[in-house]
Amino acid sequence: MGDSIFTLKEYGHVVITLKDVMDKQGMTRNRLANLTGLVYNSVNRYYQNAPISSVDLDVLAKICYVLNCEIKDVLRYERPYCSCDNSL
Repeated sequence: MGDSIFTLKEYGHVVITLKDVMDKQGMTRNRLANLTGLVYNSVNRYYQNAPISSVDLDVLAKICYVLNCEIKDVLRYERPYCSCDNSL
């Protein structure tokens, strides 16, 4: 691809929307922890959209199974704001 250097300064972020799904279903953090076998603190971090350095796909699978939802229901990608064109 030649000698061009590509720098990505802002790429957006992922928002955990688990709280919305749980609140709609009336599911408590304690109950979700019990039903998934996860520790309360892990569920609470996802619920609060706290900073998480890496996402465990098994955790997401358990959460989606118990809540009968899709990954897209608990995670949302938000693009960065850019007043320029849409090209990277």
